[in-house]
Amino acid sequence: MKLFGNVELLRPDPSLVTNFDFPLPPELIAQHPLPERDASRMMVVSRSGGRIVHARFRDFPDYASRGDLVVFNDTRVIPAKAWGKKEGKDIEFLFVREREPGLWEVLCRPAKRLRPGDRVDFGPGFAAEVIAAGEEGRRVLRFDALRVLDRLREIGFAPLPPYIKRRKSDTPQRERDLDRYQTVFAARDGAIAAPTAGLHFSPAVLSALAEKGVDSAHVTLEVGPATFQPVRVERIEDHRMLEETYDISEAAAAAIGAAKREGRTVAAVGTTVVRALESAARRDPAVGTAAGGPVPAGRDATSIFIHPGFKFKVVDRLLTNFHLPKSTLLMLVSAFAGRELTLEAYREAVRERYRFFSYGDCMLVL
Repeated sequence: MKLFGNVELLRPDPSLVTNFDFPLPPELIAQHPLPERDASRMMVVSRSGGRIVHARFRDFPDYASRGDLVVFNDTRVIPAKAWGKKEGKDIEFLFVREREPGLWEVLCRPAKRLRPGDRVDFGPGFAAEVIAAGEEGRRVLRFDALRVLDRLREIGFAPLPPYIKRRKSDTPQRERDLDRYQTVFAARDGAIAAPTAGLHFSPAVLSALAEKGVDSAHVTLEVGPATFQPVRVERIEDHRMLEETYDISEAAAAAIGAAKREGRTVAAVGTTVVRALESAARRDPAVGTAAGGPVPAGRDATSIFIHPGFKFKVVDRLLTNFHLPKSTLLMLVSAFAGRELTLEAYREAVRERYRFFSYGDCMLVL
């Protein structure tokens, strides 16, 4: 706190969720991707001096140096959104996780229409029975057919966030979203949301990084409901994150370990990479075989919640999109860049008419 005369001014309490709010004009929420992946704008924010520079994402290689390590999330988004019918009425489904062949956890709306024992029809030869019901639209479906993901590839839509509006009858847009709500380096099925910072990368940008001598590594975090889970408490410390699964290969662990030992910069492409690396760094050091490295290899689940006060062990730079007010993702960025600088950058983004959220522009925090 500061004293001015006899007046005491209190600093905002960083533990209050309301202190991570900001006004956002709805027209700044991007509804469609740009025609070219790497044409997005990129705000460059310096933590050391608080400087803000406006650039284009195509400039990203200019902010990297030979020997830097850029870490990507190579998870692949499945076409997880589909509509089923019960007694002729549509119900929207988000296919969250396959427990075993033919058995899926889903979110649905309107959920009140579905109870255990009900049947849902997703099209010819593709039907399921509700075998369990949970809170907030959670259901467990048992399908007659076992190869559910194959059928979803035929009828499913990209699981876009609800702030991006789509009609299920818009087939051309379905195809565009299935392509563009996916990174060019996606490799491993399992996500129900895209690691959106990675959406900006084009083959040309990746080639420019390689030609400059910038190293790369791939980890996998299967983006699930935790990433867009709303914060419904008043104080940050009362929020509990859902689990997400991540996997770090021996090669990635070795590359990250070598970069940290040699004092080279580790840049995370997206908050999901941050969560994977910082979670792994806090595992039992006996786990994994990345000898001498801060990040052990292996597959694990994490419910880590990164907010101001967090001490980063691995990540030195962060590329990220602009996130929702009062979201855990905004809190993570605030932990990395500082709450005041982060919110000033967001105010600048609004003034400069940046495009927000999944299909929007990005911010590089140095």
